[in-house]
Amino acid sequence: MSEERPQRAGPAEAVVETRSRPSIVWLIPVIAALVGGFVAWRAFSERGPEITITLASAEGLEAGKTEIKYKDVAVGLVENVELAEDLSGVVVHARMVKSAERWLTDRTRFWVVKPRVAGGQVSGLGTLLSGSYIGVDPVTEGARARSFVALEEAPLVTMSEEGRHFTLR
Repeated sequence: MSEERPQRAGPAEAVVETRSRPSIVWLIPVIAALVGGFVAWRAFSERGPEITITLASAEGLEAGKTEIKYKDVAVGLVENVELAEDLSGVVVHARMVKSAERWLTDRTRFWVVKPRVAGGQVSGLGTLLSGSYIGVDPVTEGARARSFVALEEAPLVTMSEEGRHFTLR
């Protein structure tokens, strides 16, 4: 009798199944990218206009800290302070709030508010603790502008005050 040995089968072949849908693991980076894109779009769309203000001196002004205020409400922030090309003064680059677009005209005035004592008149005492800031007198009439020359001192009368304005010649 001949004994037959049972035949051994070779290694089992693997069956590979392909999926037609991506893995759920990829969902997290896609959601993170969408959220990041939305945040970037929103920050960019809410940015206000950038302006430049030419001043005689940068005394008391700091980039990233000095605010531009109207009626004690911050309407802008100084982003950069640099010397003018001809070294005659300084140029301040500031970013305004988006709603300021309509009153940035050639008649809008800026000045630095700091403590002053002159001729028996005291002004800017609030800046002793908070630091200097740039004041603005917004005017909606006039041509649109992005470059301004600051006044040396605060104006005696602003456009928002009632009364008559005269120009003497």
